[in-house]
This record gives sequence, structure tokens and C-alpha cells, in this order.
Amino acid sequence: MGKYRNLIFYITTIGGFSLLMYFMVLRGEEKEAGKLTELVAPATTSTVEQFQETMSHNVAHPLAILLLQIITIILAARVFGFLCKKIGQPAVIGEIAAGIILGPSLVGMYFPEFSDFLFPAQSLGNLQFLSQIGLILFMFVIGMELDLKVLKNQANEAVVISHASIIIPFSLGVGLAYFIYESFAGDSVRFLPFSLFIGIAMSVTAFPVLARIVQERGLSKTKLGTVVITCAAADDITAWCILAAVIAIVKAGTIVSSVYTILMAAGYVLLMLKVVQPFLKRLGDIYSSKEGLSKPVVAIFFITLLLSAYATEVIGIHALFGAFMAGVIMPSNQRFRNIFIEKVEDVAQVLLLPLFFVFTGLRTQIGLLNEPYLWQICGLIILVAVVGKFVGSALAAKFVGQNWRDSLTIGALMNTRGLMELVVLNIGYDLGVLTPEVFAMMVIMALVTTVMTGPALDLINKFLPEKTPVPVPGTMGHADKFDILISFANPQTGKSMLRLASSLTRKSPAQASVTALHVTPSNELNQFNTEEYERESFQPIEAEAQHLQLPLSTLFKPSQDIDREITDTANLGKFDLLLVGMGNSMFEGTILGKILGFTTKIINPEKLFDALTGKESLFEDTIFDDRTQQIIKAAKMPVGILIDRGLSKIDRMFIPLFAEADGFLLEYAQKMMFNNETKATLLDASGILSQAPELRKTVQSLKKTAPLQLDLTNKNNIEKEFLEQQDLMLISLESWKRAVETQSIWLSYTPSVLIVKPV
Repeated sequence: MGKYRNLIFYITTIGGFSLLMYFMVLRGEEKEAGKLTELVAPATTSTVEQFQETMSHNVAHPLAILLLQIITIILAARVFGFLCKKIGQPAVIGEIAAGIILGPSLVGMYFPEFSDFLFPAQSLGNLQFLSQIGLILFMFVIGMELDLKVLKNQANEAVVISHASIIIPFSLGVGLAYFIYESFAGDSVRFLPFSLFIGIAMSVTAFPVLARIVQERGLSKTKLGTVVITCAAADDITAWCILAAVIAIVKAGTIVSSVYTILMAAGYVLLMLKVVQPFLKRLGDIYSSKEGLSKPVVAIFFITLLLSAYATEVIGIHALFGAFMAGVIMPSNQRFRNIFIEKVEDVAQVLLLPLFFVFTGLRTQIGLLNEPYLWQICGLIILVAVVGKFVGSALAAKFVGQNWRDSLTIGALMNTRGLMELVVLNIGYDLGVLTPEVFAMMVIMALVTTVMTGPALDLINKFLPEKTPVPVPGTMGHADKFDILISFANPQTGKSMLRLASSLTRKSPAQASVTALHVTPSNELNQFNTEEYERESFQPIEAEAQHLQLPLSTLFKPSQDIDREITDTANLGKFDLLLVGMGNSMFEGTILGKILGFTTKIINPEKLFDALTGKESLFEDTIFDDRTQQIIKAAKMPVGILIDRGLSKIDRMFIPLFAEADGFLLEYAQKMMFNNETKATLLDASGILSQAPELRKTVQSLKKTAPLQLDLTNKNNIEKEFLEQQDLMLISLESWKRAVETQSIWLSYTPSVLIVKPV
């Protein structure tokens, strides 16, 4: 009876109180009839029509429209960002393009009803304010990512290059404004604000995009990388100060009347540097850990951000300058900034910033450029921008002592405009300085100058290659060595792969080398957390290598395309074996996963081409995750895929032979038997050895060399007890696929598995 007590209590409670509520509703309806003096006329519409009317009202509700806009924007930004990464462009290009496509230039032109439903005019105010919040948070992060210590150390060269890269394009921009003012400035726009905004638009460099490109190109730890990052930082600070002054002049009308605003701005900057910054530094020193950075402390820093943005908006130099300044004066404690950037960056960049791109796209009407003359002016704007920024920066770099290769590289990187340009253009548009035509031309210029950065760097590397290129660790043509590359994401799996590498090379360190590679998404890194992230990633790996007494080289690479970076590193280094961990497919075992897998293949050009040419199925293969499949396909050396189930030692190993082609596994078995004294069991359930004389001869030779370490069995059934005694199963890729496809029962009981794909 005791086991039914909870059930009886549940039924009694739910049933009793449900009856009580039903009784009270009936009594309430009786009172309602007595209270109402006028009866409401019965509804003349059917229940279906009422439901449809309610649904129409709900769908058109401002909150529902805003949520639908956010969902659409984020999805479009992710898709186009992904496609741009696949062709070697920064994701921000795809996000900007997504905004333009969703705007009147494409969707609004060809699908006006859909555009009016998704982006009705009355909803744009909400979208604009949300995008401004995203920009405020983003500029706050940009301010925190600036390392002022680096700026001080490299001040001489950087300031010369940076200021030259501002004054030259600024002057050219003012000159351009002189020629296009009469035709393209608004009727009530004076020449001074128009020319100043054209000048500042030509002078901006996108520090965040430039920093990501420097990381992805492996320049972060080079002198060139340090110089260009410092130049961009100095450029950012100078440009935003100039922009604040330009906004003050535009709002005041003349330079003289803007003096009061500029003086107030100077007082604000002094207050932030001399009063607020020391207070925040004290807080940052005390609360520099995740545990110490509690919600009340975080609230203080956010209030500082909002007050700073509010102050500059009231003064008249825009809230974004205040957000940027608040980021700059945050405690320089590296650990503190890492923690705070992590708290803010994802919300700003993933959720809110794409709203700004789309809002910019909704303003960008490329259809206004409907005459050849207008496209000629657009081309002229792009030419002036490239000459001013690229040539100006390169000449300044050459003047301070850089060689031509580094000077041109600095020029190409400083010519990157990206998001920062859009911020300036939107401010000019909001102030009424830029007309829709000029705004569209400038947005196109921002896209072109950012897109050309990667190809320009490639051309520079092609025609002016480095005299002493840094080699990738590996054999680099040494045929007498066995070189292993371990690519890990999870340090625990990396430690298991390190044990595998040790078992293959332990007794022959002079004839082998092991390199650990960690590739991380470049958009997860910034100037403050790169070194710490690298150190934390390799710390457990290096500790395990020391424990195993295994010499280890480490390689850390930020990248937009992780699987391609892994295979490029392995192929260039001419490694003999690439070890990777087994990831889980997001598509495995779900109907939605199948749909997502199909969608991913459709939007991935490489996969779509392979599917259309019959190289692979259009529907997702769930044996491996997408990254592992790409690595297997692109690697030009044997690949070992480890399914780690707590691999702590490799004393006993099990090798099933299902086909004659599995004979290559004996080479790895022999290395483990020699270097690690591993005991191996060969399973020949299909009688392969009797059908393959050469393979049988190899096994007999192994048996003669190490009779106590090699066992042969031809059992048809693989028993659970036997598998539980093994530390590792070594199997070929084709045999593993066959076992998974036939849903072999024994797979549930396997130990850690090393799946090897031969060359």
C-alpha cells in the first residue's frame, strides 16, 4: 500500500482542487449574469474566423514582429558569414551583405510584400534602438581590446604611420567632397560638415577585422604584426577623437560655435582619465577572478559604461564615443578584461550587432545608383579611399624604415574598413549630412576595401615572398623519421592522443617527433586573451608530455576555417600520421538533425559540389561529424580518429581483420608492440589470412619476433568479457564504417577505438 501513497495523494489533490475551481467558476458565472446590465451581443463570426483573427493580431504584434526580425537577421548573418569564411573572407563581410540583401536593394525590390511584412516602417524605430545598444556594447569591447601598453612601446613608428594614414585619406576625402558637393550634398547641408564626414569616412580603419586577419595570418607574434596592431589602435583612438569633434561641429553649425562642445568633451575625457579610471583600477585589482566578479561589481562597470555613453550623447559627441572611452579606461588587468569581454562579447556580436548590419542594409538603396555616372562616382570614391589609406600607410611605413614587403602589408591591412566604416556612415546619415545616394556609395566602398584585404595580402606574399619562411614542424622531407601531428580541441582527448603517440614512438625518440596542434576560432580571441588562451590550452598537454618523458612541439593557430587549417598544416608539414579526436555529429539520431544536415550541405559549396558529382550522399553521413569528414577527405597522410573512452594505458590491444586491405594496421601494431610492449590480439573471423599469403607471411614474421605479445583468434563472436579486458581497438576506416552500418552489437562494449584511414 505504501508504494501507492504518492499516487493516491496526487490524484486526490489534483482532482479535489480541480472540482473546487470548477464549482467556483459556475458560481461566478451566476454572479456575472446578475451584475451585467447589458448583455453582449453574441459573436456573429465562427470560431475558426475568431481564431484566425486572433492569430493575425498576434503575428502583427510589435513584439512578435521584433522577435521574427531578430530570428531572421541572426540566421541570415550566420549563413552569409559562414559562406564568406569558406571563401577566405572575414565573417563580417557576409553579415554586412546579409543586411544589404534583406534591405530594399534585393528583398525589398523583388519581394516587396514580404519585406513590408517583415520590416514594416513602424517597426524600424525598435530595430534601430536595439542595434544602437548592440553598437554601444561592441564599442565598449573594442575599447577594452586596445592594449595601451603596446601603444606606448611602439609609439614612435606607429604614431607616424597611423597619423599619416589618417591625414592623407582625410585630405583626399575633403578634396573629393569639393568636387561632388554641388551634385550630392543635401539642399540644407553646408560644405564644412559634408567635407568633414567624407574625410573621416575615408580615414577609418576597422581595428577588430584587422586584428582577426593578423591572428589568422600568423602575424600576431611577429614585429610586423605588433606594428600594424599598434598602428590600428592609434588610428582608432585618433579617428574617434576626430569624429567626436566633427559631430560637435556638425551639430553646432560652425567651428566657433562648437568650441563649447569640444571643451565639454575635453573635460569629460579628463574626468574619465583622472577620476573614474583610478577608481575602476582599484576595483579591477580586487575583483580580478570569476568568483570575485559578482553581480554587484559587474553592475558598477555597466553603470559606468551607460553613464559614459549618456554623458557623451548629452554633450553632443555621440553615445558610441562614450562607450569606446569606457572600454579604454577599464582596468588594464589582463585577467579582468578577459573575463569581462567574455561576458559582453557574445551578446553584442551574435545577438545585437547583426541588427545593426541589417538596419544599415535597410538604409542602403543600391537601386538609387541607376545611371552610369553614379557608378563612376562610386568607383571614384573607392579609388580615393584605396589610394589614401593603402598608399598613404605604405609610404609612411617605408619612410620610418620598413621594407617594401612589410610596408605594403601594413597598407593593405590599414585599408580594411569593415564595421567601423558603417558606424561612421550611419552617424552621418542620422545627422542628415549624407544623402541616400552617397550613403549607398560609401557602404559599397566599405565592402570593397574590406574584401580586397585578403587577396591583396596574398598578392604581396606571391610577388614579395619572405626570404626565410618559418617552416611548419614535421618531417619536411626527412624520410627516415616518423612524425606525428596531434590535433586536439579538448585537452583531455589531447592527453589520450599523446599517450597513443608515446606508445608508437617511446623507444625511438631520435627517429620520431610529436607535434601538438590546437586551432581555435579566430573570432573567439582578442589582443588580451590570445596568450592566456594558448597557455591554458597547452598546459595539460605539456604536463602529460613531461610525465610520459615525450619531447613535444606545440603549434597554436587562430583560424576561420578550423578543419582546413588542420589539414593544411598536416599536408604542409608532411607528417606521417595525423591524430584527431572523434566528434559527435549534430545530425545523429534526430529528424531535425537530418534537415539541418541537408541544409548545411546545400549552403556549403564544397559539399554541394561533391553531392552533385556523386562523391558523397546529399544527406548527412552520421558516422562522423562534419569536421572529421572534411579532415579525412583532405588529408594526404594516414589519419587516426580516436574515440576516447578513458584511454589511460595501452597494455592490451585488439585488431579485427575484416578484409585484406586491413593489413596496413599491422605496421602500427608492430610499432606499439616494440615501443610500448603492448600485447595484441588479431581477430581473423572471416579467414582473411588463409586467402592472403603476403598478409599471412607478415603475421607469421610478427609472431616469430614477439611470440608472447601476439595472439591469433578466429572466433565469429566477439564477447563482451573479452572487449572489457582490452585498452584499445585498432580498426581500419572501411571496417569501422561497415560495422556501424550493420549495427554490430559488440560496438557497444568496445574500449577506446583508433580508426585509421590509410593514404
